[in-house]
Amino acid sequence: MSAGSFARAAERLCLTPAAVSLRIRTMEAELGKRLFHRAGRRVVPTTDAVVLAGRVRQALDGIAAALDEFQAAKPPLRVTAPPTFASRWLAPRLSRYPAAAISPIEVDVSADIRDPAAFDVAIRTGRGGWDGLEEYRLTPVEATPMLAPSLLGAQRLETPDALADFELLPHPDWDAWFKSAQGRAPRSLRFASVDYPTHELDANAAVAGAGVALLSPSLFRPLLDKGLLIAPFSQVLTGPAWHFALMRLDDTRLAPRRLCAWLRQRAQEHA
Repeated sequence: MSAGSFARAAERLCLTPAAVSLRIRTMEAELGKRLFHRAGRRVVPTTDAVVLAGRVRQALDGIAAALDEFQAAKPPLRVTAPPTFASRWLAPRLSRYPAAAISPIEVDVSADIRDPAAFDVAIRTGRGGWDGLEEYRLTPVEATPMLAPSLLGAQRLETPDALADFELLPHPDWDAWFKSAQGRAPRSLRFASVDYPTHELDANAAVAGAGVALLSPSLFRPLLDKGLLIAPFSQVLTGPAWHFALMRLDDTRLAPRRLCAWLRQRAQEHA
């Protein structure tokens, strides 16, 4: 006992001296040996007590080391998401995920959700109804025309029909956006010859003045705020597709479920 007395030990343990003395007597009765000798006002551990304490400390250190090894060897939580959503929405939020220190996270933009062994949590876009997967709805898919100020120059875009004067970067929802904005798409639309595989590349091309891109004002808000792109029309195509966090129905672990629920909470904060 480094405290030197039951009274000091009781103070450190936030107990009464009587409680400490009772516990010592109980332990001595259970072990069948004395643990301390009194030397005046001090108590001195017996030789056997010193040996026992050393071995108990070694055992506790071994348990702590085993727990550290177990946590260090814990496999990471594998998350897959489309490249643009991963960089624009997911990455800024995952850095604040409280459980990341306990469950390391690996992000993959190429995993195939048809392979159950390829992911723990998947972010995908659609209307729901994935077989064998539990769905957590995050944010609706949005789109509105964006272009670089240099491409617009002195021209004014009074109506969506004016977009016929520009090259549009290919996107499957152009027709739907025009219908939502004015009921029909102009007949004389011109499309750029390069069809980029991600919205991130569309945005980069638009910033460079290569054409008008149909982009999410939420995901690409930083480009609008910096003035690198402008969104000339208030009409934003919203849905019917959504971004979903998905996990396997047969996965009983808490880690992927907690991450999906946390992502849904972050999405609802800005809904």
